[in-house]
Amino acid sequence: MALDIKICGLKTDKAVAAALAGGASHVGFIFFAKSPRFIDPLEAGGLREAAIGKAKAVAVTVDASDAFLDEIVEKMRPDMLQLHGSETPERLAELKARYGLPVIKALPVSEAADLERIKPFIGIADRFLFDAKPPKGSELPGGNGIAFDWRILAGLDAGVDYMLSGGLNAANIGDALRLANPPAIDISSGVESAPGVKDPALIEQFFRAVRAARDNRAA
Repeated sequence: MALDIKICGLKTDKAVAAALAGGASHVGFIFFAKSPRFIDPLEAGGLREAAIGKAKAVAVTVDASDAFLDEIVEKMRPDMLQLHGSETPERLAELKARYGLPVIKALPVSEAADLERIKPFIGIADRFLFDAKPPKGSELPGGNGIAFDWRILAGLDAGVDYMLSGGLNAANIGDALRLANPPAIDISSGVESAPGVKDPALIEQFFRAVRAARDNRAA
């Protein structure tokens, strides 16, 4: 089974180049002002040029206004939208109709019961992203470097397409792939030398760890 890999929160040419060199299927740009990974839509539009024909460019937003989304779509020209806030199924449907783009809906998870929250979005969201619930007091809905118990994803319906996110890094990706067997993974803080600072060497190391884990499973 092919494994989609999204490197999220990219801000530099070098980080985008490292993600593409490693074989990323998706590159993510974050448009949430409180995040250390925030990037201007026009700047993201310049960076995403390198991904054309190689990886899908994803615009990540948190309860963004129509005006800001209009600006993002116009200046960045994303292939997909990722909604990481408290957006309703109705809001997803509205934005899909407005922009004609597929939508990833991110949902926070800490226990199996949290997976019930996907039900109203089924048939609307093109893909889900499961991230760990943020710690108390955090202003960031994602990118906190926290993992959840991946084993709870074993109870998901086989038809649910999702990305596994939250606390992934080169050291634990083998366990994550073994326990959850996700169709896709998403990493941000796990390839950073400091909050918001992507490290090309850590990106390369992560891809090596993914390949090693998959080779071990195939052996």
